Amino acid sequence: MYQKLTPKQKALTINLDPTIYGTFAEIGAGQETVRHFFRAGGASGTIAKAMSAYDKDFSDAIYGKEAKNRYVTQNRLRKMLRYEVALIEERISRENNPNRKFFSYANTVTTINFDKTLKGHGWVGIRFQTKENEDYNEIVIHVKFKENDATLQQETLGNLGVNLIFGAFHYYDNPRNLIESLYDDIAKDGLEIDMIDFSGPAFDYVDNRLMSLQLVKHGMTDAVIFNSQGSNMLPADVLYKKNIFAVRGSFRPVTKVNIDMLKNGLEMFQKDAICTHEETEVLIEITISNLRADGDIDERDFMDRVDILGKLGYTVIISNFSEYYRLIDYFASYTSGDIGVAMGVNNLLMVFDEKYYKDLSGGILEAFGKFFRNGMRVYLYPYKDPETHELLDSSNLKVEENLKELYKYFKHNNRIVDITNHNPEFLEIYSREILRKIACCVKGWENQVPEGVAEMIKERGMFGYKEELSFKQFS
Repeated sequence: MYQKLTPKQKALTINLDPTIYGTFAEIGAGQETVRHFFRAGGASGTIAKAMSAYDKDFSDAIYGKEAKNRYVTQNRLRKMLRYEVALIEERISRENNPNRKFFSYANTVTTINFDKTLKGHGWVGIRFQTKENEDYNEIVIHVKFKENDATLQQETLGNLGVNLIFGAFHYYDNPRNLIESLYDDIAKDGLEIDMIDFSGPAFDYVDNRLMSLQLVKHGMTDAVIFNSQGSNMLPADVLYKKNIFAVRGSFRPVTKVNIDMLKNGLEMFQKDAICTHEETEVLIEITISNLRADGDIDERDFMDRVDILGKLGYTVIISNFSEYYRLIDYFASYTSGDIGVAMGVNNLLMVFDEKYYKDLSGGILEAFGKFFRNGMRVYLYPYKDPETHELLDSSNLKVEENLKELYKYFKHNNRIVDITNHNPEFLEIYSREILRKIACCVKGWENQVPEGVAEMIKERGMFGYKEELSFKQFS
């Protein structure tokens, strides 16, 4: 556990370290971070330069123009960081400054507008060395401001910058502590961090997907997204103005049922929305509550699941949305396009369970208003009861008596539609049974998972898999 310090204490600690030396480049919200270092005292040995290229023409003259004149972007931030570090290397002699670790801190942000319709967001980052003459590392984060006052947002940004700089030099060997320390002296309801990326030799061992998981786990954001290559993605970049099709599940492991549900549901969704694959973002969602189903989060188990999904080419979203309506509400904050969700019968029955909406003043009606918003459709995959062999779909599933008419309304208006082109052979595949067979080294599950998945599970010993012991091993 790290020791919490105030921004002033952190800034002074950095200033009193003769080996740390760098520049500050802040655009969009004043020079709120470097102000802490000036006020703490002893800044002359730390601050090489502090600047704010606020005017776009002047900023372009330094860092170059941006496509579509977008300045609050990750690309802009990384340009700033690398330009400023190159300038230090060019102008400061290593011979005259032995043992110094150079750094460049930068941010490019927009705070709340006058009408308070746009809360503001920005990119914050640091490029730094942990040892003299070592290659540089980078930490880049995206933030969304939640406070309703520009001055408060500026103060929050200043505290965040100090926390990031201090964390980079003092917690680089423990990224989890570094992430937690970002909120020192910052209220979580005042700032959201929805993307973080570590790179460089100090972070060769870091998997950014695990770092994304920490953001959701610690309540720093509601959801994080990473692509099939494992790269962290900014939710706004992925979801903005897109049609969205999502499938929620445990994917422990992913089965042919999951893929059949996704592919056939997606095909129906694209016909209904009259959209192409390029106009649609397909997401696999795993909730934090699912990851915590057996207690605390097992990070190895988490990585096993997302590695398989990545191998299959899917983009993954990790969220804290236990209720489906919160997921749809989240998507709708980024797009006015069509939204579709594929789910099984059991999940739909949970959607129609009133006990999940006791905290809402409008109860289940409020939840459904958010869930079935803007033409959102549920694509329902049937369920075959393993004991009775009865096939359950939208026509014969049973909801509570007082909700029957409400259910009929959504079904009649095609907001709940059956996935009719499913493969009947997959209806007797159950993930829990597969998991049991894997753990007990019982054969026969291999043909119930997508191609290549069984080999991956066996090679990496996922989900408790162990090679079957041969007779020779006992002789």
